[in-house]
Amino acid sequence: MRMNHFLDIHTTTAPDLRAIIDNARAMKDARKGRPRGMADDDQPLSGHMVALIFEKPSTRTRVSFDVGVRQMGGQTMVLSGKEMQLGHGETIADTARVLSRYVDLIMIRTFEEATLLEMAEHATVPVINGLTNRTHPCQIMADIMTYEEHRGPIAGKKVVWCGDGNNVFASFAHAAGQFGFDLSFTGPETLDPERTWLDFAASKGHPVTIERNPDRAVEGADLVVTDTWVSMHDPESAKERRHNQLRAYQVNEALMARAKPDALFMHCLPAHRNDEATSAVMDGPHSVIFDEAENRLHAQKAVMRWCLGR
Repeated sequence: MRMNHFLDIHTTTAPDLRAIIDNARAMKDARKGRPRGMADDDQPLSGHMVALIFEKPSTRTRVSFDVGVRQMGGQTMVLSGKEMQLGHGETIADTARVLSRYVDLIMIRTFEEATLLEMAEHATVPVINGLTNRTHPCQIMADIMTYEEHRGPIAGKKVVWCGDGNNVFASFAHAAGQFGFDLSFTGPETLDPERTWLDFAASKGHPVTIERNPDRAVEGADLVVTDTWVSMHDPESAKERRHNQLRAYQVNEALMARAKPDALFMHCLPAHRNDEATSAVMDGPHSVIFDEAENRLHAQKAVMRWCLGR
């Protein structure tokens, strides 16, 4: 049985990413009409223990991974950084070696990308990136799945990101290269994404367009995406400054009207309603935000199966 880490979209091959999405859709279809607590017919994690490590708090990541493991027959051990020696001086390498003796799979949601990479380097079981300050690949796998179940293949479509060039945008840039769609970024220059993310998409033949004017950016868009303007860890002093920078990039009904009539709207949640997006958009006909949230469950189940060679 092979072992695969799922660390980022740009470090996973395009065929494997496609296989994960297709498997996620198949597993979702197989569960139609079942209670949430009912196990899948196929139990690829039977007898397996999965460690879920949270150095950052979470709702969707924690619940979706926990439920996904249980549906596939496995058990979870939820750990916080404060509860572990990881938060009290033990090296990440030693933590990885020890956990690998106890569990079959590790998911970590952390701050520094270096923590994730060191965990993967020293673990002898698969490691999954549940989020770092630089990327959020599981979220974007759910987003690709959501778009395609509503509108068909995402290849060649126009995706527009409004706001902060953050870690979620980073994984969208990686996905543009791997799935072959056209990505535009509209936001203030002070919050531009890292050049390395843009370079990856360009290297795959899908350079990211930067357009400061949001009205022009969303013209003809198939998908409009945004994220919270203020991170849960941003200091109070940064909040007003960020709002001032990003106010012009709010996704509202007037902005969505410039996209295609059948355009979709996504937000990974949690949202600050009427900041980065209005409630009229979030609850409106373009919005698929709750399908997107649900698909974290199915996409991550497929990621875990892939990591274990199933």
